[in-house]
Amino acid sequence: MPKTSIIIPTHNRPHLLQRAVLSARASGTDVEIIVVDDASSGETARVCKTLSGITYVRAERNLGLGGARNIGLVASGGEYISFLDDDDMRLPNSLDRQIEILSKEPSAGLIYGQALFEDQDGQPQHRWYPLECPQGDLFWKLLTRNFIPCGSVVFRRSCLLRVGLLDEGIPGLEDWDLWVRISEIYPIISIEAPVIQYRQSTPASGQFTSNAAQLVSLSVRQFRECWVNLPRVAAASPKERQDAWRDLSRNMVAHLLWESVRAVRLRQMNQALKNLLIVTRLHPLAITRILKDLLSGLARTKPRDSWNGAMSNADRVENRASSKL
Repeated sequence: MPKTSIIIPTHNRPHLLQRAVLSARASGTDVEIIVVDDASSGETARVCKTLSGITYVRAERNLGLGGARNIGLVASGGEYISFLDDDDMRLPNSLDRQIEILSKEPSAGLIYGQALFEDQDGQPQHRWYPLECPQGDLFWKLLTRNFIPCGSVVFRRSCLLRVGLLDEGIPGLEDWDLWVRISEIYPIISIEAPVIQYRQSTPASGQFTSNAAQLVSLSVRQFRECWVNLPRVAAASPKERQDAWRDLSRNMVAHLLWESVRAVRLRQMNQALKNLLIVTRLHPLAITRILKDLLSGLARTKPRDSWNGAMSNADRVENRASSKL
């Protein structure tokens, strides 16, 4: 049985797949690499035949990330599991480093780290997220905001026996939902260092995560229909539940406004308008003041500023926005 399984779902991106597989192989020792072909065209299968040392599994119909990852989970055998998107890269030796830390904390369910951004051409941007990596009991934090990069996570297979597989019915939120369910039961630990190289989506990229309005709407529905029924939330006081909803909605509003500005700068006006319509539903009286703060923050961020500076400024704007709702 391998020590670790890295599951790489892929769909019609054969030109990126080899890079992801090679990075997974260099990230640790005794690693099982499972490539789940999510009903791609024939080119993906041909590329996979050239990749040695992988387990290739094909889905005959497109299942999306959640379904493809679940197929990989069923096919895998590692004690530890990590997901890697086909356009991302694991950093060398990062997996071994995380497993060494996680193995010394038997009560912890998962460990995560930071993601180093790259542009759509695969060039590192010398900026990363999250800027800070909290650890411990993160359930209430994760209930209101997903700050854990999916590819940076290593979790124990044993967690799945208690929380189950990924929910395939919430595209774009599968990983967040899994972290919420794991964090309800297990402590979480972190490493404040980049462990993956992450290709950031844009409104022009066509990736689902770039559709902020759709993602936020789904997040709100998941909170109201599913997460509030989790045992820790159901047993909480009315004030704790109200505070959780308030914090989630504030974070969603700030995220939508920030993404609206980003979309405008990329001339994606329809996307920006969709985002703002959702904001008016969540907090109709807050939009003017928060948007002013966000625009002011962007105006103070020069093009040559580091990502750390820009993200710190965005966090301050978001915190101010939240306090005014």
